Amino acid sequence: MLFRPGLDDTVKAAGDGLSGARAASDRRRPLRIAITLLIVGGLAYLGWTSFAQKKRDGSWERPDRAVPVLAATPRIQDVPVYLDGVGAVRALSTVTVRSQVNGKLIAVNFTEGQDVKKGDVLGEIEPVIYQAQYDQAVAKKAQDEAQLANMRLDLKRYEQLAASNAGSKQQADTQRAVVAQQEALVKADQAAIDNAQAMLGFTRIVAPISGRVGLRQVDRGNIINAADATGLVIITQLQPISVQFSLPQQQITRVNAAAAKGEIEVDVFGNDGTTVVDTGKLIGIDNQVDPTTGTLRLRAAFSNEHFQLWPGQFVNVRIKVETLSQATVIPTSAVQRGPLGTFSYVIGDDDIVKARPVTVRQQDEKDAVIAKGIAPTDRVVTTGFANLSDGAKVTVGQSDQVPTADLAPPARQDRRGARRGGDGSDRRGRRSERGQNQSGSEPQESGQSGAGPKPRP
Repeated sequence: MLFRPGLDDTVKAAGDGLSGARAASDRRRPLRIAITLLIVGGLAYLGWTSFAQKKRDGSWERPDRAVPVLAATPRIQDVPVYLDGVGAVRALSTVTVRSQVNGKLIAVNFTEGQDVKKGDVLGEIEPVIYQAQYDQAVAKKAQDEAQLANMRLDLKRYEQLAASNAGSKQQADTQRAVVAQQEALVKADQAAIDNAQAMLGFTRIVAPISGRVGLRQVDRGNIINAADATGLVIITQLQPISVQFSLPQQQITRVNAAAAKGEIEVDVFGNDGTTVVDTGKLIGIDNQVDPTTGTLRLRAAFSNEHFQLWPGQFVNVRIKVETLSQATVIPTSAVQRGPLGTFSYVIGDDDIVKARPVTVRQQDEKDAVIAKGIAPTDRVVTTGFANLSDGAKVTVGQSDQVPTADLAPPARQDRRGARRGGDGSDRRGRRSERGQNQSGSEPQESGQSGAGPKPRP
């Protein structure tokens, strides 16, 4: 094998350099291990001292730290029981106003969105044709009545002749039948007059109910027919108004029991879901359950004095079915849930908490009614569950202080500062002083330490 001149020397030099770098790395390895152990030990020391305090004899122990919480005392009060449902606002009466005769609309006597009373004239149809028909029926009756008067005179003469045997009785009976026929004809004429008068009256379109009119469907000048589906306008009754809602079929028994005792109050909420905008009463319960949804439909009536309910609007309602007398009530935040069910932390003697199982009868976003587990004299924890456990010691704060998991570390820092310097000084300062006494020189500032670059003149 051939080699270039000087190649052996180059390879040998590279091998010597690699061996020297490996030897230097082996010499620095103990130093790196020592620095790593020092850092780990320092962190462990800091962690221990943050959770421990020094005793008088110089030993360290874990303190019994109290958890800051807020607490509340149960209230004894009467609590109404509500059932919640979702429904829609329905008008008690909605009428599409249509013409009962055909003709040209010559007048519209309302403004869109106006409140009208029953009997108000909303529109007028040209009455010329119907007036003529009425006059014709009246004239026909007058003609028939004149004929009837003449026939009655003839009947009277025939009866006199028949009584004196000057005429035949058959002629008198025939004339009597003719008079009866004419009387019937006069009655038919009167019926025709009544019909014509009614048709003439229908040329004035009146409001059948009181309520608020909607948008106009036909403008003046158009031909309006009795068969039109849209009609002239729609009137909706807004006061009072109803709400139709549904409840689960499991609540049928409670609703029927409450209805048997008297009127049932129903509250309807506003758009925020919390403000009661109107209170009414239950007026109807459906006679069957909807098999597709498993719910029962109910209807309640409201006065709607301020027009806060509008037909077609979706609303949340609640129905009051009973009142719990002298019930134990605690804040809902005091009720916790675990693997074994609901429980609450009760503060006992020496401010030691104990997790006590409770039975909740009903609750909402604010209060919970406790059926069993809490006595009126107990104190329950409402806030500060982050570091809380069964048997822990607590400190009860003021109502304006909201304890969280971050409130404990400042207290540990204060105690830590007291441990580091009982006279108010820092232990690092004392170590610096000891270093100064041993070296006999002043400690250098961080910006002028020996490890940093020297300032230029």
